[in-house]
This record gives sequence, structure tokens and C-alpha cells, in this order.
Amino acid sequence: MIRTLDHINIVVSNLEASKEFFLALGLELEDEAELEGDWIARIVGFEKVRARYAKLVQPGVGSNERATRLELLQYLEPPSYADPNLGLANGIGFRHMAFEVEDIEQTVGRLRALGVEFLGDVQTYSVTGKKLVYFHGPDGILLELAEYSRNT
Repeated sequence: MIRTLDHINIVVSNLEASKEFFLALGLELEDEAELEGDWIARIVGFEKVRARYAKLVQPGVGSNERATRLELLQYLEPPSYADPNLGLANGIGFRHMAFEVEDIEQTVGRLRALGVEFLGDVQTYSVTGKKLVYFHGPDGILLELAEYSRNT
């Protein structure tokens, strides 16, 4: 039986730039390391693998607390490749991650000041009152900000 969603792993082309992006979004760095050797080779199925990773978590979560982590992984060997359709919303498979925020307009403004471009304006889903907006993160990954009304 599944207890919780442990982590989401995203392969990125530039670990430092991607880490800085998610730190600016409000996540906190929990751990980072170089990964290589037989143990990782057996996990990912590559004979010779070298990678760097950073584990991020929402603010205020201690290292022993249950919370979904975001793991960013940059492969140095073998090198990663880019999927030209990754950021399209209609592709089969993993599509996007959504971050719940307290004030979506404030968060959008802060990210716009950092150069983030949004796919459109903040929209409200009339059934629930949820406000949401999509944007692209590092390497074109599709992300969402969501603000729930106090009544939902």
C-alpha cells in the first residue's frame, strides 16, 4: 500500500540554473551530491553513469518529515537529450507539476520580475474558485501555480 508520494525527479540540462529557479519559486535546498558508481548504474540501467542532483523541499519541512520532494538531476555521462515536445500540454505521460501558493497574483508578479513568461493570464475555474496559471520552467518543463479559495 502506498503511504505517500515521496519525490518527483526532473532531469535538467543545467543543475545550477534549475536549482536557482526553484529556489526563487520558494523551495528550499535539502541535499545535493555527485552520483556515480555501480549502485547508481544498476538503478538507472547505464553502465557508466555520472550525475549531479539537488533535492528541494517546501519551506518549513524538516528532513525527517513526510513531504513530497523535488529532485533535480543532471546527467554528465551519458549526456541527457531534450524532448522538443516536453512543454506541450497535450502530450501523453507526465505533463506538469503544480505548486499551491497563497497569493497567485503576487507570485506571478515576482516571477515576471525574474523574467518568467506565462502562457496566459491567471484564470479561475468557476466550479471550485481555484485560480491557476501555466508557465515554463527550466528546460521548458510545464509548471502551474494554483491558489484555492478559502471555501474549498
